[in-house]
Amino acid sequence: MHPTQAPWPLTRFRRLRRTPALRALTQETTLTTGDLIWPVFLCDGVKQRQPVASMPGVERLSLDQVVAAAAAARDLGIPVICLFPYTDPVLKTATCEEAWNPENLTNRAIRAIKAEVPEIAVMTDVALDPYNAHGHDGLVQDGIILNDETVEALVKMALAQAEAGADILGPSDMMDGRIGAMRAALEAAGHKDTAILSYAAKYASAFYGPFRDAVGASGALKGDKKTYQMNPANSDEAIRLVARDLAEGADMVMVKPGMPYLDICARVKETFGAPTFAYQVSGEYAMIQAAAQNGWIDGEKAMVESLMAFKRAGCDGILTYFAPAVAKLLQA
Repeated sequence: MHPTQAPWPLTRFRRLRRTPALRALTQETTLTTGDLIWPVFLCDGVKQRQPVASMPGVERLSLDQVVAAAAAARDLGIPVICLFPYTDPVLKTATCEEAWNPENLTNRAIRAIKAEVPEIAVMTDVALDPYNAHGHDGLVQDGIILNDETVEALVKMALAQAEAGADILGPSDMMDGRIGAMRAALEAAGHKDTAILSYAAKYASAFYGPFRDAVGASGALKGDKKTYQMNPANSDEAIRLVARDLAEGADMVMVKPGMPYLDICARVKETFGAPTFAYQVSGEYAMIQAAAQNGWIDGEKAMVESLMAFKRAGCDGILTYFAPAVAKLLQA
């Protein structure tokens, strides 16, 4: 018992659970629309909404549709939309030049959204997997994922996205040294206000499968990503990685996946006090949706509970495919 706590029956915890008003008064953690970043998948074409089979309720959107989605997000109070492209397989190469093409799908989407919905912040993904014939986040030579050469490519990709008007860059590649290289290049190019939300502690997880379907990387991937993404058994390593990325110029840091790594979220926030985010990844989303569709759980309640868990663990915000649904619920 806590030393300042009176013994039962003087202390009855149920007194403050008795009514909705009392529960609201003593609630320790809150979830708001300002906590949400909405990941959205892009596709080419016009008036295209392509369902992602492994992610019920999620669609790939053409540019006209993603601009409309950004406007809807703004109206719901969602502050950030994050873009992930489904790249035409014809454009995928071993050298990934499409990643820094000023006219690639992501860069066109950034410009379109900023022109029509300037109030919303646009976040991007900085990794080569959507453009890579090998499906990896880095350049591949003789089966080895090259670090330094990949960093050079990622810098070009980051500069192209900043030039297009991205507010936040999200390096998700897990190459060593990429944050420092990007920050130096952004400063030199005059993009001093472009923020970096680093995927600092990104684990080699089984929960990414539906995402790879959504961006078309599943079929291309050869082998796994264990030489650059983190071992799920490690915790101290995550702290070292976050420390490095902050020292190299990251403005915010992310833990990915989310719910299986709430302990990491809590350690990161407690250790550094920096803006800390979690990505509720595709597999987490798909599990909740599948169980809800089968009537095994209450999907709406599970959605809110799962997101509240991130806030309780110390996260400042969450990337979640539930963003529009929970925003509507919070506005109700």
